[in-house]
Amino acid sequence: MDLGLQKKIIIVTGGAKGIGEGIVKVLCSEGAIPVIVGRSREDNERLVSALKKDGHESFQVEAELTQPTECEKAVKAALAKYGRIDGLVNNAGVNDGVGLEHGTYDAFMASLHKNVVHYYLMAHYALPALKESKGAIVNIGSKTAETGQGNTSAYAAANGGRNALTREWAVELLKYNIRVNAIIVAECWTPLYEKWIATLPDPKGKLAEIESKIPLGNRMTTAEEIANMTAFLLSQRSSHTTGQLIHVDGGYVHLDRSLANA
Repeated sequence: MDLGLQKKIIIVTGGAKGIGEGIVKVLCSEGAIPVIVGRSREDNERLVSALKKDGHESFQVEAELTQPTECEKAVKAALAKYGRIDGLVNNAGVNDGVGLEHGTYDAFMASLHKNVVHYYLMAHYALPALKESKGAIVNIGSKTAETGQGNTSAYAAANGGRNALTREWAVELLKYNIRVNAIIVAECWTPLYEKWIATLPDPKGKLAEIESKIPLGNRMTTAEEIANMTAFLLSQRSSHTTGQLIHVDGGYVHLDRSLANA
């Protein structure tokens, strides 16, 4: 399916690795021009170079998004390069394990800046350009806002905020024909996930246990599957979809777990 994203300028935060990298690659395959925003210039440029070898145009902006001024800088850099913004994918963040019992105020607030404050700021600074293009926003979220996880109060709160902002912005931006949706991720295989599971006493056993609880196919979601939905939601193929929290999770959150081994 041609999604009509050719030459569309799409900002992707955290676009150099993991789910973000998957989104960038799918956008390129659809002819879009992703603007990769992330804290590591080396990682950003590695991906830009790889995409260029495959004949795809992209652009990178080094930015530490926990700093509000860096969010504004990233948007301004995209506009300076291309003169417009057609879409924004808020993706950057980390499940940093700031819990209730052993957490601190400073750690909690820092986590909110890592995981939700920059979602607001990126949308705020990109909004004038999105109003001109009648663009779209996609927020990448996590199941933790709905299921809880334990020992991750800040990340769960941030994801609850992402969900709420998705619906709030969808309402506020109706008058501009800007659509806002979220993709909720459960168990998605990324390099970071692989690194985490390798720290456990029995990585293979734990992975098998997790996969056994995913109803559709007893397997992890791939970054490409998240990316495919992201590209669809950015496109006019989803022209009457807004304010939705779309779970790309193999049924993990909502289906009866007993079905996983049926």
